[in-house]
Amino acid sequence: MKIFFTDLRSAILFITILPAGKNVAYSPKGMIKLFPVVGLILGGGLLVFDILVSHLWSPAVAAVLDVLFLVVVTGAFHLDGLGDTADGLFSHRSKERVLEIMKDSRTGMMGLVAVFCVLAVKTAGIYSVKTSGTPFQTLMLLLIIPSYSRAAMLFGIKGLGYGRKETGTGFDFFEKGIGLKDFAFILIPMALSLFLGYKGLVLNLVFFIMVISILSFYKKKLNCITGDMLGAMNEIIEAFLFLATGALIG
Repeated sequence: MKIFFTDLRSAILFITILPAGKNVAYSPKGMIKLFPVVGLILGGGLLVFDILVSHLWSPAVAAVLDVLFLVVVTGAFHLDGLGDTADGLFSHRSKERVLEIMKDSRTGMMGLVAVFCVLAVKTAGIYSVKTSGTPFQTLMLLLIIPSYSRAAMLFGIKGLGYGRKETGTGFDFFEKGIGLKDFAFILIPMALSLFLGYKGLVLNLVFFIMVISILSFYKKKLNCITGDMLGAMNEIIEAFLFLATGALIG
């Protein structure tokens, strides 16, 4: 149990700005499997935040504030990866040059466009969920979708090799690889989704289709993955799951 909480704290500190104590051991191998749990923590915070702001503002304003909440509590960590990934993948250069572009800390036009579009889709999706679903459906989706999007990164780590040699944010995650047991915590959001009835089953289907689609695109473009690309995967899936479920429960 002590190892579990050490790994959880390490994961929280790595992909959020939430406090998790001091002198926490960096545990790349241990933290990976807990990304879905961190997503549930973020979803729980988002759920509470949405209830508070919804008492003060309209659904449209609350949706914008919900997205800003996710940006702030994650320190825009994944959005940075999204911008870098878009700059690289849509530069139409060689694999080596694409990886160099993604490593550049400066964000280009394609990165800015990608970040804007994903934030816009996420805002529209949350607004649609809030105005189309029942209060229970809304709160359930706010809770579990951040967990799904972070769970997607496990499939990225398992499905493709790392694109850089002994460098980069994601290198430690790929050094030893992950096994099927590391996917166990993904069952939590999947189990919670069943409270949505058949719509929860559709949510799971959409999730897996999106994971396969993104990884297929990555494989076609570079035949590898990086930490930036994992972050982009998280942001894209989170945005489009909100959009898809907004249509599903409408």
